Amino acid sequence: MKSCSPFTIISLILAIGILSFIAYAEQPIQLKYACDPRDTETKSYAFCNTSLPIKIRVEDLIKRLTLREKVGQLSTSAEEIARLGIPSYKWWSESLHGIAANGTGVHFNGTIKAATSFPQVILTTASFNQTLWTEIAKAIAIEGRAMYNSAQAGLTFWAPNVNIFRDPRWGRGQETPGEDPLTVSKYAVAYVRGFQGEQIDPHTHEPSRLMLSACCKHFTAYDLENWNGYVRYTFNAVVTQQDLEDTFQPPFKSCVEEGHTSCLMCSYNQVNGVPACAHYDLLSQSARSDWGFQGYITSDCGAVSVIYANQSYAKTPEDAVADVLKAGLDIDCGSYLLQNTISAVQKGKVQESSIDRALFNLFSVQMRLGLFDGDPKHKKYGDLGPQNVCSEDHRHLALEAARQGIVLLKNGDHILPLSKSQITSLAVIGPNADAPNTSIGDYPGIPCRTTTPLAGLKNYIKTITYAPGCPNVNCTSTEGFGEATSISAKADAVVMVVGLDKSQETEKHDRQNLTLPGEQSNLVTEVARVSKGPVVLVIMSGGPVDVSFAIKDSRISSILWVGYPGEAGGLALAEIIFGDYNPGGRLPVTWYPQDFIKVPMNIMDMRPNSSTGYPGRTYRFYTGETVFEFGHGLSYSNYSYTFPPSTQYHIILPAFHNHVHPHSLHQVSPDKQNSSNRIYVDSYAGCEKVKFNLQVLTHNHGPMDGSNVVLLFVKSPATHKGVPKKQLIGFQRVYVESEKSSEVQFLVSPCDDLSTVTEDGKRILSIGVHTFMTGDIQLPVTLSVENHAN
Repeated sequence: MKSCSPFTIISLILAIGILSFIAYAEQPIQLKYACDPRDTETKSYAFCNTSLPIKIRVEDLIKRLTLREKVGQLSTSAEEIARLGIPSYKWWSESLHGIAANGTGVHFNGTIKAATSFPQVILTTASFNQTLWTEIAKAIAIEGRAMYNSAQAGLTFWAPNVNIFRDPRWGRGQETPGEDPLTVSKYAVAYVRGFQGEQIDPHTHEPSRLMLSACCKHFTAYDLENWNGYVRYTFNAVVTQQDLEDTFQPPFKSCVEEGHTSCLMCSYNQVNGVPACAHYDLLSQSARSDWGFQGYITSDCGAVSVIYANQSYAKTPEDAVADVLKAGLDIDCGSYLLQNTISAVQKGKVQESSIDRALFNLFSVQMRLGLFDGDPKHKKYGDLGPQNVCSEDHRHLALEAARQGIVLLKNGDHILPLSKSQITSLAVIGPNADAPNTSIGDYPGIPCRTTTPLAGLKNYIKTITYAPGCPNVNCTSTEGFGEATSISAKADAVVMVVGLDKSQETEKHDRQNLTLPGEQSNLVTEVARVSKGPVVLVIMSGGPVDVSFAIKDSRISSILWVGYPGEAGGLALAEIIFGDYNPGGRLPVTWYPQDFIKVPMNIMDMRPNSSTGYPGRTYRFYTGETVFEFGHGLSYSNYSYTFPPSTQYHIILPAFHNHVHPHSLHQVSPDKQNSSNRIYVDSYAGCEKVKFNLQVLTHNHGPMDGSNVVLLFVKSPATHKGVPKKQLIGFQRVYVESEKSSEVQFLVSPCDDLSTVTEDGKRILSIGVHTFMTGDIQLPVTLSVENHAN
């Protein structure tokens, strides 16, 4: 037998080792769980008895724990309690627009290698389709539960982000549903309900079992990362009661009251001088007492430590621990509570009962998720696995979301859609034309399969030439302009994909300008100058971009905004450009001009101040010029609206006599201005009786079938300072065939939809004329109170 050389032997050993590693890596990771029915000891524990109420089970578990074991549960990396058969648990997983790689709870190195990447939230919101929002959340939940069953994720996910996109420079605005409180609230409810798959106990009518846990963040008034020396870790958001009640709080209130979210996350910043995570009025009074929140409250990551280390609000680490636990925090994203809580107890700053209260909230959510019910494979959702991730249905849903969200901003001479037969060659230009990572946006996962704009357009045109023009989004060099202009001059049409990416806007990084970065604007202008055919400009960004130069340039035929369109965004864009899909998205934020950067980002006021020249913020209050208004969006069809002739023009509110409801009508306010023309909503007993339906007819005058978004605004009487110019009270997306009409019905609740907030934070309903608006039509409706003598 011929002997083997040492090199051959080493090669064989290495090959065997690699094959063994691959075989091991392909083995599914074992999922650990509590209350294993095979364990005779844990079977006897009351906290493992699924026939008992969750409250009894939680109380039984807590009383079995030592102080050290209790404190070990106050971190997002909760420690194992081996003697009770309870494994460690990682609370932090992310699911903003698909299962993300952020957080300690998710990993993609098991049997599941990828997950569906839906469009970034700001683009999905532009669809103004609540059904779509819910379906996306359901799909993400299925993939999340499947990853949990494969031991690749937890069951507690920290999404959605329901902060208001207050300032266009905010780096995380892309993660939000935009600037309008109603839209953000509706998105929050749709996402949480779809994601949690919550069941309501038919006997107690209380929230019961959960498929997954959602978390509404960041509570509250958080919308600044790092701007001109102001950083999120130390920023004090000075917010008026009026702005707090009618802008910043409504999404969180809706998350709790309507969405039944099982988690809230408090933010880094202070609110009027008090750290959000140590703010009793926010966490305990507003969320738990006023809104009825049942769930756990987590800090943002490191938000407890900054209370002492960065903000100097607490004098010692133990004081910081005491501040947050007394305020109502339940768990720390980090290790600060883990490190300092026992010391705080020993020094008498924290009572063990405060820890028990936090544990009750944490264990209650875990039990609602089934984490103490034994082997999850034998329970509901136990059959979900790799086959349910990146499914054809989910990938098609990602495509549909991008289709519905993309916004047509300009379409001179109706150049779009391009003709499939007449356009035989296409030049594709721009740093975002073939940038798959940019298409996904912030909080990305690993996409199933990404189609960039360049790849999508190749489905329509065989002869395509491509040049980025700029080496990246920063575009500090014009070196690539020559190639870009050369191929553009020869093509029948040009599609330019420019905009932003995470180097410009992301967590920890706010924008300094609202224009296209670097030399991108010059690239657009140069390409438009030499092109012989239509030029389509595509803006890929989360926040608004001042493209006034392109709007004015007649050589740039059309402009589309695609947000960060997700894994299927490139195909959706191509379908719209070539007319296989009729665009219907609407902007969920105001697009401001570059001059807006003169407005200090740290001023939180929503309302304008004429004495200082402060212009206010968002469509509800902003008094300056815009590039595009909130709700702007064109279509290949021409739509018009009418209110049916039978519409009621006068609503009479039932009166309740003062001896029965002493504060319901004409209550004297600290602001006595026009107090006789207002009803205080919180104490008015007639709210349910005065709801009414309002119909809007939308007409499609052709030439294509399409989905049209009907936005219903109202302008209320200015009976006090700070009344919005107008406010959105409802929206629906409706499919209308060409040359046909469709009726949309809105249920209007005057107490909710027509009320405004006074300077002292009280919600009132003003008597007088309220003007409903949609498209270019208006309908005045008078509200009055019935005669007291009747």
